[in-house]
Amino acid sequence: MTTNPLYEASPEFNSIEIIEISSDVNEDWLHPILEIFRPEPAPVIEKSEKLYLVPTSFGDEFDPEFAPVPTSAEDLPELSRWCEDFARNVLEVYAGKRPPKQLTSLFHHRVYVQLLEKSGSQKEIGKIRKLHVTQPLIGICEATMTVRFGARLRALVFRFEGVDKRWLCTSLTLL
Repeated sequence: MTTNPLYEASPEFNSIEIIEISSDVNEDWLHPILEIFRPEPAPVIEKSEKLYLVPTSFGDEFDPEFAPVPTSAEDLPELSRWCEDFARNVLEVYAGKRPPKQLTSLFHHRVYVQLLEKSGSQKEIGKIRKLHVTQPLIGICEATMTVRFGARLRALVFRFEGVDKRWLCTSLTLL
């Protein structure tokens, strides 16, 4: 056994080299062979929106067993076609060409009473021009439609709520 140190003097460090650390996720996989063994990325799961409909009750009281049940827009008919057909039927009621009773199931009973009051109030059936549909929450549709009555341009505004697996009109106004 020797008592001689391996070095006659301890090593001295005059400079320190600073190496930047990369934040690149793929840096470790730059070698072509390693690319084969790259782990699969975790699947991205899209989360649905968290705001849900609370059906409009207009102050009506319901037995909990028979209360309106909110329905997601995914389980309801496609909106743009639905809104066009609905507006066409309402304009025919306003012109007195269609009996309002045919649309009873599409309206909340309070809004239906307003439709009955305005039935036959227009001289002609309006011509639909443009439709704008928005969905502020899941299962709610707010739509605005421009309608031409002769030389006059008016707006038909309505709101649908997805209730009991159907679109239910809870607001209707002809401006």
